[in-house]
Amino acid sequence: MTMEVPAYDIHRPAQETARGERDGSSAGRDLARPALDAEMYELMWRDVEAGESPALLATQTAEGIPELRERSTKFLANDEDLSLGGRVEFEELSVPGYEGGPDVSVLILRPAGLSSPRPAIVLTNCGGKILSDRRLLKGTGFVEVVADFDVSMVVVGMRVGPEHRHPAQVHDAYAGLCWTAQNTDALRIDPGRIAVMGVSGGGGVAAATALFARDHGGPEISQLILLTPMLDDREITVSNWFQDVSWPRASNHVGWTAMLGDAKGGPLVDAYAAPSRADYLGALPPMYMETGSADTFRDEILDFAARAGHAGVPVELHSWAGLMHGAGVPDTEVAKAMAAARNSYFRRIFGPTGTGLVPNTRPPATAPRSSTSNFDLDTTSSDRTVVGMGGLGWQPL
Repeated sequence: MTMEVPAYDIHRPAQETARGERDGSSAGRDLARPALDAEMYELMWRDVEAGESPALLATQTAEGIPELRERSTKFLANDEDLSLGGRVEFEELSVPGYEGGPDVSVLILRPAGLSSPRPAIVLTNCGGKILSDRRLLKGTGFVEVVADFDVSMVVVGMRVGPEHRHPAQVHDAYAGLCWTAQNTDALRIDPGRIAVMGVSGGGGVAAATALFARDHGGPEISQLILLTPMLDDREITVSNWFQDVSWPRASNHVGWTAMLGDAKGGPLVDAYAAPSRADYLGALPPMYMETGSADTFRDEILDFAARAGHAGVPVELHSWAGLMHGAGVPDTEVAKAMAAARNSYFRRIFGPTGTGLVPNTRPPATAPRSSTSNFDLDTTSSDRTVVGMGGLGWQPL
């Protein structure tokens, strides 16, 4: 007897959450208010109550964008921050825009005394589609990445909404990528090892840049590093309806509307604005993706990772239990674990093998067969039904 399993509908859970929020049912409230990491929760509320992080759980409004930008200036890195005690050299430039568009501001960071070509990261530096500055780096740890992993970094400061609508962001980021690829000799960058990375709104731009490069014959990207990326403008998942978390649904609505205007959520939005709109995610670089179980973007990130994996893209995905969007409170265990995983990935991709991956070329017939395994597969069945699990290795019946 076979049990029929209904097809998963990504829209249905969000609709049920919305109904629960409206009618006050406990099911809706439970889904919309996810559990938080206990240690992070305690420290976060301590800071909020002390007035140190009053905006952490605030809802962003369109009218409040200028105030948000003013508050964000305290995260602009000064020259001392960028030099990291002499370990990092930096320079600021304006580079040509996409197809005659406005020049793009970039910040180049490289290990001090760099003499031979090293890998590089193009960082698409954008927050919520409404914040961007090439120096908006304080507290991110990215300057330390340059020094600790002996890599260069090209930070792209891009135009943002509502002043500049799509496709300004992806065009600026792509222009920064192309300029980097065209100047690898002068920048002492290994042309085959240029990664693209972004966080939050910038993570969405990084994914869009990779899609744009793939579809327009652009520079080769060695790695795509997406840290809690903002990928989908449609607000169709459970996590898009989270409340009482950082960057809740109302704030997300403001960010996407700033970039897309009335087109947000409609049929005219393309994948270079909202990468989750892409029908096909194959032929993209190997990916590293992060999210948290209480992240507003959780479901779109998990879906994007799964679809990329189905299309043959190597994906490393971490979903941290109890973590909200952008709230990796320092010195908590979950923040330490997240940093350790990210640093492990950097060591692998910037190590001697180039990507941390090698082709799987060994023919299956030559693979050693374990005599101690009880992970057994029925090799006579076209369905390859799993009939036993446990131990190490594989053993056919």
